[in-house]
Amino acid sequence: MTASPASDAAASLIADLIAHGVRDLVLSPGSRSQALALAAVHFHGRGLLRVHVRIDERVAGFTALGLSRETGVPTAIVCTSGTAVANLLPAVMEAFHAGVPLLLLTADRPPELRGIAANQATIQPGVFGPFARLSLDAPVPGDGGWSDLAARAVAVACGADAEHGLPGIAGPVHLNLPSREPLSGEVPVVEVTPGASPAPLAAPATVLEQGPRTVVIAGADAGPGAEEIAHQGSWPLIAEIVSGARFGRRLVHGYRSLLNDPGFGGRIERAVVLGHPTLSREVARLLSRRDVEVIAVRRGGEELNLNGRTAPAASVSVAQGEADREWLGEWMTASASLAIDLSEQAPDADGLASTDFAARRDAVQVELEAVRRPLDRELLVDAVWRATWPHDRLVFGSSRLVRVADSVLGGKKVPVHANRGLAGIDGTIATATGIAAASQADGAQGVTRVLLGDLAFLHDVGALLLPPDEAEPRLQVIVGNDGGGTIFDGLEVAASAPAADLDRAFYTPHGMRFEQLALAYGWTYQRVTTRAALDQVLTTPVTGRQLIEVPLPR
Repeated sequence: MTASPASDAAASLIADLIAHGVRDLVLSPGSRSQALALAAVHFHGRGLLRVHVRIDERVAGFTALGLSRETGVPTAIVCTSGTAVANLLPAVMEAFHAGVPLLLLTADRPPELRGIAANQATIQPGVFGPFARLSLDAPVPGDGGWSDLAARAVAVACGADAEHGLPGIAGPVHLNLPSREPLSGEVPVVEVTPGASPAPLAAPATVLEQGPRTVVIAGADAGPGAEEIAHQGSWPLIAEIVSGARFGRRLVHGYRSLLNDPGFGGRIERAVVLGHPTLSREVARLLSRRDVEVIAVRRGGEELNLNGRTAPAASVSVAQGEADREWLGEWMTASASLAIDLSEQAPDADGLASTDFAARRDAVQVELEAVRRPLDRELLVDAVWRATWPHDRLVFGSSRLVRVADSVLGGKKVPVHANRGLAGIDGTIATATGIAAASQADGAQGVTRVLLGDLAFLHDVGALLLPPDEAEPRLQVIVGNDGGGTIFDGLEVAASAPAADLDRAFYTPHGMRFEQLALAYGWTYQRVTTRAALDQVLTTPVTGRQLIEVPLPR
């Protein structure tokens, strides 16, 4: 096999990406991208790069999003030209809004084949518009090189470039890579030393003085830092279930009702926001109030400014000062009274051991009722939450279940992920697969659990397909199946639309046989209807991919 300029450029680019910290690359096969694909597989074979192959570019995009979500390092995506590029847009939009680093390596026709109706040729430069922090149309190999692109692309994706993108904020970068025939040849051996990706540029922290009655709001992706700020300031912590900050002694239970209470929500003077809050109207209403000072730490491509006077911050710290213990104490007292415990009561040991037939019969009946108790949404989210620990990962889909979880679950320090940048239902399984691959790399322990509704599952069913030569992740996809999109029950359309129209256009009942999908894609399948059965499934050691269906009432 002879060499080609395309192969030389591809090998050089991939090597430079590895040298600047890239460890994962998601590949969708195609003709125009063959030089990039062969170079990626070459470095995978040398143990310098983890390559994940997905035939569907939309699935590939969200898989890369999951990898980068977990690692915080840019994941590269390689695809061919034409509609393949457009299929990356949903994941790119989510990455932009959520502040997740991605590198989009899209193969293209050379300039002379653009604009003349050549096969699979479209307008690729700038195709991602404002959602790409940097978009470059590279020269054709032979006319110029690609080797100078990697350092700049990785720096912008990481928020480490002061001139381009958003300093301090991660996001997607698009490198459009045209090539001429021959499209591939022998991959040259390029020596490379794996390096680290650059850290985001740091900016001075906004110092928060004691004084105003303050709450800390932790939205999606806020992380443990939100709990730390609440701890330092002795302020109540309102943490969404997807924040990764729902733990600690300042955590507020039942925050929705307290925000609606004039004695609590009505007296708030300052809100410190970390992450992207999306799950409650009560929080949105608080942050839109003109009388509340809002300080929002920016994470994604847009600043949070619901009240028109929000102060943006790169980070925050708490000044020394006397904390308002009375303010915190009032919230903590109310929080304790609103905590929800969905655990079953301990067995009546005395009754079960009693020599009195009636007492023993009644105790046995109570235990049987507990074992046979059918699952509802509250019990489902509680069981999954209790089964998940710090070495695991929990991924929530944008379904009704995440709002139920936010309402009833208590505090626990576990890594949580959710695509709440745009809160779309697409790509949930693919994102979770990327999270599982990253978190379980190099023999790390733990299970990745995905909790989502039936429509979110069906929207991403193509992500169930995994190549047989890739390591099988420990992945449990738990589908709450109520036969349609009952999340619309809480919207105004449920009260205004005719029942038949509501069913057809919104609930979209499907009648899908989930066990047949599991069989087709090579997943193990279980259908559970009781809490006891679900607890058993969730606590049994996981060795591969499991689909768990939980029928739920409409």
